[in-house]
Amino acid sequence: MAEVIIVKNEEEAGEIYGRCVADLIKAKPDAVLGLATGSSPLAAYQALAKIVHEEHIDVSKVRGFALDEYLGLPLDHPQSYHSTIHRTVVEPLGLDPAKVHVPGDVLNGAPLEDGDKIAAAGPAYDAAIEAAGGIDVQILGIGTDGHIGFNEPGSSLASGTRVKTLAEQTRIDNARFFDDDINQVPTHCITQGIGTVLKARHLVLLAFGAGKAEAIEETVEGGVSAFCPASALQLHPHATIIIDEEAASRLRHKDYYRYAFAHKPAWQGI
Repeated sequence: MAEVIIVKNEEEAGEIYGRCVADLIKAKPDAVLGLATGSSPLAAYQALAKIVHEEHIDVSKVRGFALDEYLGLPLDHPQSYHSTIHRTVVEPLGLDPAKVHVPGDVLNGAPLEDGDKIAAAGPAYDAAIEAAGGIDVQILGIGTDGHIGFNEPGSSLASGTRVKTLAEQTRIDNARFFDDDINQVPTHCITQGIGTVLKARHLVLLAFGAGKAEAIEETVEGGVSAFCPASALQLHPHATIIIDEEAASRLRHKDYYRYAFAHKPAWQGI
């Protein structure tokens, strides 16, 4: 099963992730990072950037691959994930923009009707990740319905990067980034599949707040099911789930998770 770490707040979670990734980059200067958007990873990116700058870590060779992208938004749209990743990760960390990739980069706002171009983008993205040697650490958020990336409930657990239709709840949740207007939120996306995500060597899922408690319960202690896509983390040999008290509130074995982490040898890291 995944390691579950229960923390006080997002800042503590960010420090754990930041230390893990900073140590990885020191040991492997050309590390490949899997990147996610949304609010959950922000404190983690901020913590990593702080460590990178304070410890003068060379990130010039670090590479990155984002989880997903909306379809139909131009790359320079402020809510495209191309723009978001560059604003929240590339610039604060000082990464080389040419080494950071988003699934929709080659599409540049191509319409959904351009089927040949869009259909080819997914397999090409998976091939690019493989050519880079695979992802070392993939950061993940989780939706209230248990989705990771844009893999909505019902997504194949063996899926590769492909086009998906966004659930209405996901569009409602993400409307906050579009002036609270769901009509501005695209209906389709291109996303790494569950099968692609599971190929990363280390998965780190972050979740905060009572609104994520049910999804975390299903992810950690429920059965593995396509109807809770994040439950596929139970199949991964090295998955870490970092959550606050509210997100952990429905877990039956949270006392054990606390005990196990408190007694973990420091040399193991996460």
